[in-house]
Amino acid sequence: MYPPLAEFIGTALLIILGNGVVATVLLNRSKGQNSGWIVITAGWALAVFVAVFCVARVSGAHLNPAVSIAMAISGNFPWAEVPAYIVAQILGAIVGSFVVWIAFYPHWKITEDAELKRACFCTAPAIRCIPANLVCEIIGTFILIFAIFCMKGAVAAPKSDSVFPIDLGALGALPVGLLVWAIGLSLGGPTGYAINPARDLGPRIAHALMPIAGKGGSDWSYAWIPVVGPVIGAVLATVAYLALGKF
Repeated sequence: MYPPLAEFIGTALLIILGNGVVATVLLNRSKGQNSGWIVITAGWALAVFVAVFCVARVSGAHLNPAVSIAMAISGNFPWAEVPAYIVAQILGAIVGSFVVWIAFYPHWKITEDAELKRACFCTAPAIRCIPANLVCEIIGTFILIFAIFCMKGAVAAPKSDSVFPIDLGALGALPVGLLVWAIGLSLGGPTGYAINPARDLGPRIAHALMPIAGKGGSDWSYAWIPVVGPVIGAVLATVAYLALGKF
């Protein structure tokens, strides 16, 4: 399989399961309505686990422009391949959002709150304070990228038959899913922890384009935060890891 295609499929799976759990919790008359933040963070963690495990052997399962950029800065991924990966990730996120819309089709009309509908696609801050929101996304993504590098250990270490060949942590997909769960539980409250430009931008584009009943605006004034913040966090985390000698 062509690696960018794997990134497209993996990111679509990530969004279907991740935004699917948000819709389950937020939309009216869903059987999981009001089941809470723990369910959302657990659902996203499992979404990451499934998506990473499915496509890791083909593309490395970046599923996140911040990861692709970090891998390129560290010298473990060709810069020439970064644009194709990012485009595939964003397109996968758009398609995944379309599937979520279809899956919950009758629930959009009976959910009156437009902000809840938008939350099933993209993030928004609990308290709108641009500097604080940006810093929160930087911190969350820094933790994500730095921990991924640390879990992997030596990013250029040769693979063996006894280690599953996955590029997001030598221990495999499960630790990455648990890491995302930990970030959501601990740091997700202020901004909804996008920590992934494609995860937010792709679904936000889908929200703007699709005929969702009573959807309201797509909050483009905030949209740059979950794009710029994760990129900054990824760069800082990679620089810090390299400066510490790839311990």
